[in-house]
Amino acid sequence: MSTNESYTPPKVWQWNKANGGNWASINRPISGATHEKTLTTGKHPFQLYSLATPNGVKITIMFEELLALGIVEAEYDAFLIDISEGAQFSSGFVDINPNSKIPALLDQSNDTPVRLFESGSILFYLAEKFNKFLPTDLKRAECMSWLFWQMGSAPYLGGGFGHFYAYAPVKIEYCIDRFSMEVKRQLDVLDQHLANNTYLCGDEYTIADIAVWPWYGALVLNRLYEAAEFLDVTSYKNVMRWANEIDQRPAVKRGVMVNKTWGELSTQLHERHDKSDFDERTQDKMSTENK
Repeated sequence: MSTNESYTPPKVWQWNKANGGNWASINRPISGATHEKTLTTGKHPFQLYSLATPNGVKITIMFEELLALGIVEAEYDAFLIDISEGAQFSSGFVDINPNSKIPALLDQSNDTPVRLFESGSILFYLAEKFNKFLPTDLKRAECMSWLFWQMGSAPYLGGGFGHFYAYAPVKIEYCIDRFSMEVKRQLDVLDQHLANNTYLCGDEYTIADIAVWPWYGALVLNRLYEAAEFLDVTSYKNVMRWANEIDQRPAVKRGVMVNKTWGELSTQLHERHDKSDFDERTQDKMSTENK
């Protein structure tokens, strides 16, 4: 990797396995499985294979919101996929998601199991299946627009800003400035819209909010890249209001714990197979707060 201020690309790009960075050991320019391993399956209709990154959290929040409405058909098993160890490249995982990214979901409630990948697609599938968190009137189009806005914006916030600000082995001013500008523009888009709307689609909480909150909500709550001060997020008062309101939802509090392997132990639930799995973690947290 060149450390010169100016870089001239070669005529043909070559993969440099030792290019540094937090994810250098698992990033590669080819697809497919690296090893044979069958995925474990549980007893519920839905089998989720994920990690509590923003994209993974979208799906666990969605399931917990559905269950909070009393929809028992939305029961799920959540298995941990440790992407730092390359678990997403197992043959079993690749069979569900050939793109080797979390989350991946298997719906076993049908005669023929249905595989699902891409977090936006999974949210839409579950919303349609259970007829929840997706408007049925003209605001359906608004909901889908914000859902796809997030899917299109994530590469700038995660792959762009997050990579160069938090993970890259070398801090490059141009890259950080370029992606900071775009992230702040996106925050301004949200802030202006939320000035006149409780949620992204008006007064109704939808999959659009469930998709956007784990990224931009977590960012302004300083849970993503530790960049809240750097980006001056408190200036986006409407986004802050929206983020804090969703943060208080019980289903959201549960959803962010699932498949989490970092932070305080009381906030982690490596796997989820029953609603009672949360009880021990909740008791641990209460015990810690009372000391």
